Amino acid sequence: MKITGTFLDEISHDIPHQNWGAKEWDTDFQHMKHMGIDTVILIRCGYKNWLTYPSAVLQQEEEAYTPPVDLVRLFLDLSEKHGIAFYFGLYDSGKYWWEKGDFQREVDLNLKAIDEVWERYGSSPAFQGWYICQEVSRKTAGIIDLYRQLGLHCKEVSGGLPTLISPYIDGQKAIMASEAELTKAAAVSLEEHEAEWNEIFAGIREAVDIVAFQDGHVDYHQLADYFAVNKQLADRHGLRCWTNAESFDRDMPIKFLPIKWEKLRLKLEAARAAGLEKAITFEFSHFMSPQSAYPQAGHLYNRYQEYRNER
Repeated sequence: MKITGTFLDEISHDIPHQNWGAKEWDTDFQHMKHMGIDTVILIRCGYKNWLTYPSAVLQQEEEAYTPPVDLVRLFLDLSEKHGIAFYFGLYDSGKYWWEKGDFQREVDLNLKAIDEVWERYGSSPAFQGWYICQEVSRKTAGIIDLYRQLGLHCKEVSGGLPTLISPYIDGQKAIMASEAELTKAAAVSLEEHEAEWNEIFAGIREAVDIVAFQDGHVDYHQLADYFAVNKQLADRHGLRCWTNAESFDRDMPIKFLPIKWEKLRLKLEAARAAGLEKAITFEFSHFMSPQSAYPQAGHLYNRYQEYRNER
């Protein structure tokens, strides 16, 4: 299965910032296009006090810092230049929904940001969708309503542009980046995962169009079963089912490095066998780009291109 989309991570929540300017980003979009990427997804427009665009809403209400560059405008311009669709990722406070359980405060901030963003950037032909960035693995209290409110508002202001979520599976590798361990014992069962996401999908089916589960939190021999369940659930509730093929390695004590090519290939083949529609990755620029700060990323790009040309 070929990778045709990637996240853009410029808040750098738990991976190093590469300090690129417009020239480096233009080069990276050329590399993306060369490997067949037709979709980029801004993983979040802001995290806590850090922003990718000068948001009056978030600077006023969250005392966010004024960014030196409007990266959203830059990414939209580069998407137009290279013929790539751009999905806008919403704001993650890092506290209201995650630490305090105040999902409505998270929603209210984002409703204002959505209006601001659409007025500012909605005229760009590259603006093709939305990413709801609050990632969960279980039926957390409040998440159905959050997805529903935000998804419906995104679609309302933009004339029905598609909305995407990328949850993860509460598997044995679902470990926080700050934790030293690589695995945990208390992993979700396949049956629990199916029951909880069946309920979530039933509640968000009119607000969310696409689901792309992250593929790195379960062991490789479990992927076929989870992919099959995810596809079945998505089909049942009328969602499109993609895969988020993580291009970094969760199996090593150093967090995070480019993944071994054999592992990424195995995951892509499992997604293909399950009939998933599209493969996106987190994320090209750090873990697959020839100009990444990690030299291994360029080698992963070369191995992937060999695989792609064989297909």
